Amino acid sequence: MAEKRTREVTGVDPAQWMALLQQGDEEALERLLTHYDGMLRYIAGGILEDPQDREDCLAQVRLKLWESRGQYDPERSSPATWLTALCRSAAVDRLRKAKRQNTGELSETHPDPAPGPEEQLLQKERIQALERALNALSARDRNLVYRKYYYLQSTARMAAELGLTERAVEGKLYRIRRKLQKQLGGDVL
Repeated sequence: MAEKRTREVTGVDPAQWMALLQQGDEEALERLLTHYDGMLRYIAGGILEDPQDREDCLAQVRLKLWESRGQYDPERSSPATWLTALCRSAAVDRLRKAKRQNTGELSETHPDPAPGPEEQLLQKERIQALERALNALSARDRNLVYRKYYYLQSTARMAAELGLTERAVEGKLYRIRRKLQKQLGGDVL
């Protein structure tokens, strides 16, 4: 919907900007970032509290967008979806980096925390089951889950933006978690 509105206003839609960006057009990079600036700031702001971290995250998104422009596949996602994933990834990486700096790095004597092949397969199966369960939710409930657990938004922010009390949002999330837990065979979420 927003991309259709953009096409009407500018005569160029974001998909065309992505095509130009893939050819190395720096102006297309600027246009995309300007067009999606509000969305990117919203995503980074929901994950990162520090304003400097948010700005650093947006700079990282700019760099990732330029460096990975050849990896974009219009058949798999829209420019908005792809930028959302880039931004969320950059913000979560920044958050993890900040937490590591506060807790210290693991020493060489600790075992590798990366999962082995069997655990990776089990994780993949759990992810697929969770995706099926999420797709079975109503759009409203799925939106709440994504805002809370994917975009890491606070309950207070969600309540303010949805015109609900924090308690109402927490209650809805509790019922959704229970529903997902039941669909997933009682696995703890």
